[in-house]
Formats: sequence, C-alpha cells, structure tokens
Amino acid sequence: MKIGELAEKTGLSRDAIRFYERNGLISSEPSQSGTNSYRNYPDELVGRLNFISQARDVGMSVADLRDIFQALQGGCDLENGKRVVQCKIKELEDNIAQTRKVIRFLQDTISGV
Repeated sequence: MKIGELAEKTGLSRDAIRFYERNGLISSEPSQSGTNSYRNYPDELVGRLNFISQARDVGMSVADLRDIFQALQGGCDLENGKRVVQCKIKELEDNIAQTRKVIRFLQDTISGV
C-alpha cells in the first residue's frame, strides 16, 4: 500500500511514518511500477505502527523501540534480546507505579477540598 493509505489506516501523518522509517522502526519497498519514487508498505505495518504510536504515547523513545524490535527480530543473541525486552517491561511497570502514586495524591487532594 502507498503511504497515504497507511496514514489513513493508522491515523498517523505521512511525516510520522517517514520519520519512523528513517529511524529504522519500519521499512518499505520501492514501487515496481515505472520510475516514480513511490514506496510500497506491507499490510502488517498497520499493527506495528499502531503499537509504535501507543508506545510513544506512554513515553517510550524511538531508541527504546528500535532496541526492542532489534531484539525481537534476532538482531542480537536471544538472551540479550530477552534482557532488553524485560528491562523495558520493568521501566513501564515502574512508570505505572509512579503514575498511580500521582493519581492517589491528586485524589486525596481533591477529596480534602
């Protein structure tokens, strides 16, 4: 599919998709038709881009995502890949715990008003 269709399916801008491609989170193939510079994006990128978008919304960096994808795709040895993913999971769990503390504080604050 072309970038416009991918953007429509994911809700991301074309610029965001190009940014993720430049940073190695997704890839595309050059179009086989003619001499245009269109790129073809595989259908499975819809799910991957939705995950990227959600992960970015909770504060994961492009570098974190690149490390995770590299680990999951066998870009490093299996044990190191597991450690990378487990470390990211721990960071997210810590962030959730901190967010819950802030929520409790705010709830306590407004209940005392």
